[in-house]
Amino acid sequence: MSNPASSNHAPEATHSGQAAYPGAVSAWVKRWSHLAAPGATVLDIACGGGRHLAWFSQRGHPVTGVDRDTAAARAHLPHAELITADLEGAPWPLTQSDPATDPKLRQFDLVVVTNYLWRPLWPAILGSLAPGGMLIYETFAAGNETVGRPSRPDFLLQPGELLHLCSGLHVVAYENGTLTEPARFVQRIVALRKADAKSSTPPNPACPL
Repeated sequence: MSNPASSNHAPEATHSGQAAYPGAVSAWVKRWSHLAAPGATVLDIACGGGRHLAWFSQRGHPVTGVDRDTAAARAHLPHAELITADLEGAPWPLTQSDPATDPKLRQFDLVVVTNYLWRPLWPAILGSLAPGGMLIYETFAAGNETVGRPSRPDFLLQPGELLHLCSGLHVVAYENGTLTEPARFVQRIVALRKADAKSSTPPNPACPL
């Protein structure tokens, strides 16, 4: 596996195995963000300080971030939609209206998740993809316990796990291997939800199905 996502910042472990690389945009996100159609809406789950929100906002995308602490992101991105929520102990916060009476999920053209894994969220993550939408996901994988944190199996993807979870999507790219600076085991995927007749957002011509 090549090393496109290496960073000069050592990761700082946070909740559920999330790690922060202050100011550094994931090279995996950079590599594939050109596939997002102009003006595509972006959701960053466990957005941290907002590095990827800033990346997409600077490219003209409406951005929404959700995390249990959005203070740092809000300081840098005062105009972004930021939702403070407990992603692991409370209902999914991004619904069309009242989650108790109308639990229909809000959908986005691009959903980004990096350095974060909480398996009970997978139905919400996939359900947040609009028809024709794209998922960019990258986080730590099994084997990382030999080089550092996170080390708990709850926060490490098993071999092929992303492929299994995205089996209903069109996979554009997938990697599972090791990176350096800092040393880490990583699994990552880019996958598209197929467009359907009810879609209000046309599929991105840069990446036809």
